[in-house]
Amino acid sequence: MTLATFVLADISLSTVVWWLIVGLIAGVLANFVMKGGFGIVGDIIIGILGAIIGGFLAGLLGLGASGLLGTIIIAFLGACVLIALLRALARGTSGRRPRV
Repeated sequence: MTLATFVLADISLSTVVWWLIVGLIAGVLANFVMKGGFGIVGDIIIGILGAIIGGFLAGLLGLGASGLLGTIIIAFLGACVLIALLRALARGTSGRRPRV
């Protein structure tokens, strides 16, 4: 059994629905605080990626999330970090090219 088959076997429909709900809530909250605008699908994506980033950072700090509220808070913080990184990258690449 390959790793992808093993990982996908553990994902149920209810798990995916919870990821979408947490991603939407965290993404909407992060866009509200960071004054962004990505739309509903963008908010879900930002929230899910934020949950991954937030979970990684919380693990480095030795913090753990318990329950739905803890998960949303970790995802929200990660989404805020992601939006800040995206803005920094956009600002860095939108500058003028130096003249040669």
